[in-house]
This record gives sequence, structure tokens and C-alpha cells, in this order.
Amino acid sequence: MTCVRPRRAARRTSRSANDSTALQALARAGYVASGVLHLLLGWLAVRLAFGSSGGNADQQGALRELADAPGGALLLWLTAVGFAGLALWQLTEAVAGVPGTDKAKQVGARAKAAAKAVLYGVLAGTAVRVATGSSGGGSEEGLTADLMRAPAGRWLVAVVGLVIVGVGVFHVVKGWRKSFRDDLRATGGGGVGQAVVRLGQVGYMAKGIALGVLGGLFVAAAVTADPEKAGGLDDALRTIREQPFGVVLLVATGLGIAAYGVYSFARARYARL
Repeated sequence: MTCVRPRRAARRTSRSANDSTALQALARAGYVASGVLHLLLGWLAVRLAFGSSGGNADQQGALRELADAPGGALLLWLTAVGFAGLALWQLTEAVAGVPGTDKAKQVGARAKAAAKAVLYGVLAGTAVRVATGSSGGGSEEGLTADLMRAPAGRWLVAVVGLVIVGVGVFHVVKGWRKSFRDDLRATGGGGVGQAVVRLGQVGYMAKGIALGVLGGLFVAAAVTADPEKAGGLDDALRTIREQPFGVVLLVATGLGIAAYGVYSFARARYARL
């Protein structure tokens, strides 16, 4: 009984925070920040397709591009606040439960919200590190090498890779089936609504393809016991470029990621919160 009461109190507090206008406004700002990030990622991917070697085509590289823009320092801090607000909002759903979700599906929905809270929290931290000039963190290859040295390390790396591939497939299916519409209150009327749906469809599928390649790199690293085969989003995009018709494929992927960015702006307005 003594454990149940604090748990219920935590859920009530989380639900109250989740319903607050201020936190919802911060969450919507987080979707705007996500839109900016994906637009920059798309731009970096297109540049990479045509042989640009300036900066990495990943989240940190995109934030550094933002830092170099006029008023970049302020924009970075606003981005960090937006991502932090979105992380906190997802955390309240992980604790209190996801409204409109069947009881049988609540465990999965809350786990998904918790994972998103971690993701957005990491993005907020990355924005802060870039804003303060701190490099922070190691390379994906170094982190993978450390993980491989752990007991059953190769299996752990393989599992990480398969999870990322699974997330990529989920994004592709979500885009193909247009099930992301369930995340929105409405998408406007007529052509405007259809435009938002098309942007979401293309964006989810492009992002899913990039994630699938990224996960494949981790699996390859585990199979070959070579952490150098692992990498981040930049490595995944470079792998796409190395394929037959790679330039065309990478440009299409970059434009798709940018489309996801524009969709995120629409989601900031229409998201169900």
C-alpha cells in the first residue's frame, strides 16, 4: 500500500504537468526544433551527395551549421529548450500513461514515450554542448569498440543494430500507411491537409531508410567483430552514396529528410497533446 500511493501521486502529478498549457507549448516548440534539425540534416545530405566534405551529416553537424547562422547561439539555446520541453512532455506520458491508448497497449505506448524522452533529452544535451563549445562524447566507432569488449559485447552490438533497423522499418511502414495521421488533431482542409500528409509520408519513409542503413552498419560491425564498420548517421548517408546511383539516392534521401522537417513544423501546430 505504501508503494502504491506514491506511484499514484506521481501519475497524478505527471498527468497534471502533461495537461498544462506551458508544457504543451514547450513540446510544440520541440517539434519546431525537430523541424529545423531535419531541414539542416537534409541540406547536409544533399551537400554530401555532391561531394562536400565540410562537416558531418549528422545531428551534431546540423547543430553546428545552426551555430554558424546569424544569431546562432540564441537559436541553439532555443533549440535546446524546445527539445528539453518535448523530452519532459514525453516523460510525463511515460509515467502517467498515454491518453487515448487502450489499456492493453499502454505498456508499449509508455515504453515508446520513455524512449522518445531519452532521445529528445540527448538532442537537448547535444545542442547545449554545441552552444557552449564542448565536444563531449566519443565517436560511434569508439563507443562500439567499448561495447564489444563487454561480456557478450558482439551480441549487444548486434541487438542495438537490429533495434535501429526495426525503428527504421517502423518509420517506413508508418509513412507508407500514413498512420502518422493518428498523431495529429487535424491536418487542415483541402490541399493544405493533403500537402501535410504527403510531406509526412515522404519524410517518414526517407528517415526510415537512413535509420535502416545505420542499423545495418552496427550489425555488420558485430558480425565482422570490426567496430570500424559501425558509425553514425553520417556514415549511413555515405554508405548510401557509395551504392549504384548513390548520388541520386542520397539526394532523394536528403530531400525526404528535409520533407520530414517541414512536416515537423506542421506537427508543431496539429500534434495531439
